[in-house]
Amino acid sequence: MKAVVKVLDARTQQGRCPRWHQKSGSLYWLDVAGQSLNAWQAEYDRSQTLLLPEPSGCFSFFSSNSQYPDSIILASSSGFFQIDAFSSGLNSGSKVSRLNRVSSDLIKNNLLDGRCDAAGRFWVGSANIYGRHAESWLYSLDATLQLEQKAGPVMAASSIAFSPDSGTIYYADSAEHVIYACEYDLEEGVLANRRVFHRFPFGKGMPAGAAVDSDGGFWVAMFAGEKIVRLSPGGVMVEEVHLPVKYPTTVAFGGEANTTLFVTSCRQACSSEELEQYPESGGIFAIETGVMGMTEYSYSA
Repeated sequence: MKAVVKVLDARTQQGRCPRWHQKSGSLYWLDVAGQSLNAWQAEYDRSQTLLLPEPSGCFSFFSSNSQYPDSIILASSSGFFQIDAFSSGLNSGSKVSRLNRVSSDLIKNNLLDGRCDAAGRFWVGSANIYGRHAESWLYSLDATLQLEQKAGPVMAASSIAFSPDSGTIYYADSAEHVIYACEYDLEEGVLANRRVFHRFPFGKGMPAGAAVDSDGGFWVAMFAGEKIVRLSPGGVMVEEVHLPVKYPTTVAFGGEANTTLFVTSCRQACSSEELEQYPESGGIFAIETGVMGMTEYSYSA
């Protein structure tokens, strides 16, 4: 059984989108409800927080060959922002500026999850978990900041990830407890031939944020399920790692060897009874997997 280590008692209200920044040896993540971007520098056990102008669900680093080599692109409730001057840490000098505003006719729900492909496109999903209608979509943001509707509608588009050869894109309809896989043309940014990759039973947690390892293993946080699940490249459940929290939210590989799986969690969803049972809710956890994670690609503009 793999050991689960709490690396930070972050008490995050709604943790999302952990991302490891190799250059600084830091883990970045969002607190959606707390409206903040956070960083933890592992070597010095130092944490920093930057308050954001509005709730934000996911982000990506800019690639080093862009005009903003030390920047972050942030997907928020009304569109996309840029954060620069973050490489030396999050502080009052970290500038947050709007890149674009997305029409509410295109996006009717908050952007929840996201990840860049190997070509530098930023794929993001929106969520309508508590609604009764499938009104959410999977979108792609290109280098010109044009957002295009790609797949849906679903209740909540999450678990966005790519296979090691970039030939498959994954995304979940979390509310329906199903993960889909589609053939993916990286050059054209086109997906096709959607199939069910894995369907989870109701009542044992719903798939949330995910990451793929170098062997094609699909690791996904099971919100309300108290665990992380690993699926084989064929969609078969091969491993479960139980956690000391009920609501894990997202996973990402990082660490010096890129074999550590970092896990964010949610405190906001806990009832008072659940907080007594799961006092570490909102913490950041680490699991040594023994397998390397895929490279997290950056946004290219």
